[in-house]
Amino acid sequence: VQLQASGGGLVQAGDSLRLSCAASVPASGRIFSSYGMAWFRQAPGQEREFVVAMSVGGSSRYSESVKGRFTVSRDNAKNLVILQMDNLKPADTAVYYCAADRPPDWRSRFYIPTSINEYDYWGQGTLVTVSS
Repeated sequence: VQLQASGGGLVQAGDSLRLSCAASVPASGRIFSSYGMAWFRQAPGQEREFVVAMSVGGSSRYSESVKGRFTVSRDNAKNLVILQMDNLKPADTAVYYCAADRPPDWRSRFYIPTSINEYDYWGQGTLVTVSS
């Protein structure tokens, strides 16, 4: 699975941005909808942190720092995951990475991984800079 994140840029506090993650999955393998998807971010000098994730079953979980401001969605027909970010703050400045989880067959479709090591595939990241 290859992931390509895009949509980052320089905005002012209070503005919105829309990030996209396009997934390329092998034709002979699992379909896109069978992967859990997530966004993580890494600010300068900081560790990579969880932002939001969607399970295969469609449930989602947000970090407390973005809850109410960010909205994740996926378009399985287009192999896309979208992160709508509203009311951006300078603290949101980071490189944003999309990630894909290939869940084992025994796991609940509604389980939402939030740890970095639970994700199997990563995109290259897109930089979001929010000025005050």
